[in-house]
Amino acid sequence: MSSAYLLVSHGSRDPRPEIAMQHLAGLVNHKLQKSISPPKSENIVGIAYLEMSSKPLHEQITKFAQSALAGGCNRLKIIPLFLLPGVHVMTDIPTEIALAQQTFGQDIIIDLEPHLGSKPGLEKLLTKQMATIKTQAWILLAHGSRRPGSQQPVETMAANLGAVSAYWATSGSLESRVKELIAAGKREIAILPYFLFTGGITDAIAQSVEELKLHFPTVTFQLAQPLGASAELADLIWELILYT
Repeated sequence: MSSAYLLVSHGSRDPRPEIAMQHLAGLVNHKLQKSISPPKSENIVGIAYLEMSSKPLHEQITKFAQSALAGGCNRLKIIPLFLLPGVHVMTDIPTEIALAQQTFGQDIIIDLEPHLGSKPGLEKLLTKQMATIKTQAWILLAHGSRRPGSQQPVETMAANLGAVSAYWATSGSLESRVKELIAAGKREIAILPYFLFTGGITDAIAQSVEELKLHFPTVTFQLAQPLGASAELADLIWELILYT
């Protein structure tokens, strides 16, 4: 059964995440085409957005599915590029997929794959990023959610990485974690943004780190980059596609 793939992210008004998504889709498409004999002339990897798009997600899925069907694919796999299993992954995206599936009946099967954050290899990728910075303490900074249980994956990831967790939009703020580490005697602190791409929030995080440098001049702060549209991330998505 021939498949096409649609990478779905949250969406943003900032143009940088869309550029990164396009680049990432190109990397994944290249890897897939190399595995197909003969390669297809058209892209079999597309991108779509849950929010901040001119069309709802189910219409974006329908449009790409029509293209995939015309290209000889009879299965479309939706890959949520979300780091956490929140309401978007658990409820919103499945609802949109169901709406799109109604358009096609059995002509093309639309499957929902596991979200990116469920992939064990993500931890290895973050560890590789951390290895480039020498510091006494790490903070894993995620967006945060008030949904019950939503922060547990962040807590687990932080513990596995030897970091402490912090949240941008909920309690357990970056500044509070910094103060706790300073009280514990740490004078070198690095922050790892648990986000896919550079955008408005990561810009705000960078500004917050500059303010922390002014407030705590005896402490050295370093800010790592978000995951980004790297070849390593494309490899992780490729593995997710292969083994699901």
